Amino acid sequence: MADAASIRERCRMERLKTLVESQRFERAIIALIVINAVTLGLETSKPVMEAVGPLLLTIDTLILGVFVVELAMKFAVYRLDFFRSPWRVFDLIIVSIALIPAAGPFSVLRALRILRVLRLISAVPSMRRVVGGLLTALPGLGSIVLLLLLVFYVFSVMATKLFGGTFPQWFGSIPASAYSLFQIMTLESWSMGIVRPVMDAFPWAWAFFIPFIAATTFTVLNLFIGVVVSAMQAEHDAQAADERETLHNDQTMILEELRALREEVRALRSEREPGAVKRGSASTA
Repeated sequence: MADAASIRERCRMERLKTLVESQRFERAIIALIVINAVTLGLETSKPVMEAVGPLLLTIDTLILGVFVVELAMKFAVYRLDFFRSPWRVFDLIIVSIALIPAAGPFSVLRALRILRVLRLISAVPSMRRVVGGLLTALPGLGSIVLLLLLVFYVFSVMATKLFGGTFPQWFGSIPASAYSLFQIMTLESWSMGIVRPVMDAFPWAWAFFIPFIAATTFTVLNLFIGVVVSAMQAEHDAQAADERETLHNDQTMILEELRALREEVRALRSEREPGAVKRGSASTA
């Protein structure tokens, strides 16, 4: 009886695992995430809330319940292996935040319900690859950030000493100079807003700002793009290699099964041939 019960339990777990990992189930979850994103956006509109507010809140609660059931099903299937997948842990954190009562001192957490939309990242494989590439690029990006901070510090000290006395609102201190240089680096109103007024007082100031823009906007920031693109390409190549290895393993397994099948057929033929020979000799006699 115990063996039969365990077999039935394993069969149920296999069926549940097949359901959880099926494409239809994943597509249904993606559809619910998109619907939830729309309802959460509509809840920010006062006219919409006055018209269909209770309906939107009911839909939001039902979808949250589906997410909880989904996580419970995955936990039942994977058990402790559930926590080995960072994406499943990410989903657990997002849904747990939504379950915190948004009342009293936690009322500010109502705004965090929109974080459920981020579950699209874990649900869509292409988004997972992009995030994986960004995470892979973090070590390289850290070096570039340090380089950028060093460049900013050097130019901020120089700008404070050169222009701080005449333009204290922009370059009166190192933090003020760093913020002004950040605006210049983004090319947002940098010429008419900052550089030209400075050049009216210091005609040679272009010799300071142009090398700064060349070193930051056109060099260091492009390094960010290069590192991210390289990391995403490496992520794509790794996934392609895994897919090729999986395909190769499948083909190898199929070939082995075909060889085993040929051996069985050959064995059956060898068993039949002596019998046929004996029957032939008997009929001749």
